[in-house]
Amino acid sequence: MRTFRSLISVDEALRTIDEHIRPVDGAETVGLSEALGRVLSEDIVAGFDVPRRDRSAMDGYAVKAGDIARASTSKPARLRLVGSVAIGQVPTVRVSAGECASVSTGCFMPKGADAVVMHENTDLNDSTVTFYKPVYSGENVSAKGSDVKQGSTPLHKGDVLTPAKVGVLASLGKAEVNVFEKPQIAIVPTGAEIKKVGSSIEEAEIYDINSHTLAAVVEENGGIPVVSDVIPDERDRLLGAIEANRKCDLTVIAGGSSVGERDLMYDVLSKRGEVLFHGVQIRPGKPTICAVIDGKILLGMPGHPTSCLSNAYIFLMPMTRKLARLPERRLTTVKAKLSRRVVSTLGRKVFMTVRIRDGEAEPVFKESSAITSMADADGYIVIPENVDTMEKGDEVEVLLFY
Repeated sequence: MRTFRSLISVDEALRTIDEHIRPVDGAETVGLSEALGRVLSEDIVAGFDVPRRDRSAMDGYAVKAGDIARASTSKPARLRLVGSVAIGQVPTVRVSAGECASVSTGCFMPKGADAVVMHENTDLNDSTVTFYKPVYSGENVSAKGSDVKQGSTPLHKGDVLTPAKVGVLASLGKAEVNVFEKPQIAIVPTGAEIKKVGSSIEEAEIYDINSHTLAAVVEENGGIPVVSDVIPDERDRLLGAIEANRKCDLTVIAGGSSVGERDLMYDVLSKRGEVLFHGVQIRPGKPTICAVIDGKILLGMPGHPTSCLSNAYIFLMPMTRKLARLPERRLTTVKAKLSRRVVSTLGRKVFMTVRIRDGEAEPVFKESSAITSMADADGYIVIPENVDTMEKGDEVEVLLFY
């Protein structure tokens, strides 16, 4: 009779995996419209100042600040309007003592002016502008290079490109950027009873759920899923699938990881590579196996859809993110009170799916084969190994899926 060799804790399993995961090294060039969420593979050095010259930060009048240093509502200052500057123009007008020029937000400052007064603090009468408030030198002016200085490095290798960082690239005229490649994650669904979604099935057969949920987790965390056809529980077919996906950065096999008669993963992996662990002190998802083959990680997941997806959040998500050079994803948490008493399993860390209703955490776990246990949930709570029951009204921390 098959048995698990030895169960390890969730933390130990995560440490073991982390020790054997190596981020991708390959890089590629993508257009700016495809850059969001990608990881820079090079430093970005500014080839010019942004802005290139001093610019007005307001609609108003460019002045010499000293000319209106004592302006007030009771004793306003008056300057002669000598011209205007439009956006996209190089100014030809010059502001001398006693003069001002009309400017728009974003336009270059005319020579001689060092501040801008907003329209709201002025009155215009023919060619004379009356000012009711003083300004200091540099007020309402975006100075040359104040955003990015020529020769500086506003973005660095390893930075994740957020919308704001994409904006920095655009400000520097970068139509393309070099980023690390996304890791390719092979997903192999197994089981003689598993059929492709969309095909006709017999009464004893079920549709392939796992490859779709696993692919979604991979895509959501910066990887490219490479989904194989469903293969039966046969040694040669499993070995063939492993060999066919050797170029991928990680292979995930759904099903066959337990200790039943048709669960062949341990036998296959122990002959082909090094098994790092087989069995984790976790519920659901105890039959999880991890191995190294030719220097690359292979993860064997439980075949039951809830166990498979639950373990994907716990193990596959951090694995994919590290391969993709993305930072650890920190799930949002909320406090809630349990809506009813729950019984746990001593010696195993339990990840129990819940939904939030009127400030209460309502357990929704049905069984490992029920995917709605995850679909109906807002998140999950973690019950430690040394806790066997939690009572109604106990405060819990819910880790949200969204």
